[in-house]
Amino acid sequence: MKLNLLYLLILTPFSAMAQIDCTRGGLQNAVDLYIEAQSAGDISILPLPQGAGYWENEVRMDINQGLINTAFEIDHHMSLLDQDSCQTFTEVIVTDEEEPYVLGTRLRINHDKIAEIEILWTTTGYWLFNAEDYLQYSSAEDWGPIAAEDRDSRGTLVSAANAYLDAFLEGKIDLVPWGFPCVRVEGGFYTGRGSPDDSCEVGVPAGVNIANRRFVVDEVTGSAVVYCTFGAGNANGGSGSADTHLFRVENGKLRYVHTLTHLLQSSFQGG
Repeated sequence: MKLNLLYLLILTPFSAMAQIDCTRGGLQNAVDLYIEAQSAGDISILPLPQGAGYWENEVRMDINQGLINTAFEIDHHMSLLDQDSCQTFTEVIVTDEEEPYVLGTRLRINHDKIAEIEILWTTTGYWLFNAEDYLQYSSAEDWGPIAAEDRDSRGTLVSAANAYLDAFLEGKIDLVPWGFPCVRVEGGFYTGRGSPDDSCEVGVPAGVNIANRRFVVDEVTGSAVVYCTFGAGNANGGSGSADTHLFRVENGKLRYVHTLTHLLQSSFQGG
């Protein structure tokens, strides 16, 4: 009897066994299901309720017409697990020569279902895009758990992210908790030089309102991601393009920043 049960468990796909909820393990199961579905281009793997929400690049759309139905060979992914808001964020890198992508995917869990899926995607021709370089730099960084006694609070992580984004509007960079070294990956462009003095302050613009901010926060890994728009979408406030800023904070200071912006390179206007 035990052997028969073990045999059935071996043959049962992960998607049929995974239990999702707002615990850390349950959120990780949701991420695993998403990776399985995105790899196969098959949303039937996902436990979606009737009326599930689906967005791409800040636009509500029919999930059956979405990028989530495209099968990708995923080269690298990492995730934030937010128990307080019952959300996850996953950075996905695909270096396929024909269709390279970097995705930032948010899931919101409602009891045992994935109630919301939001994908911000970038690909060839978009702001500073280079999937190969993004893979090289992102996969070499340490986004793993921070020792419990050294973890920053949720408030500290959110404050650090907000201070960085607030600096875009009025240029008050002295209020940002800069860490050293700190490096930024922006679309694929890398600011680091391998120096202990590397700074994420390099190239931070002024006069842009980073608007419509929404957070996913993971205290265990000292990480916070902000879904936002790069500007308020008017002539004086930037393009309003969909954007994610992902931060790693160590001892209250910025260590890594990853940026994805859904903006065609040819549409960029500025210095």
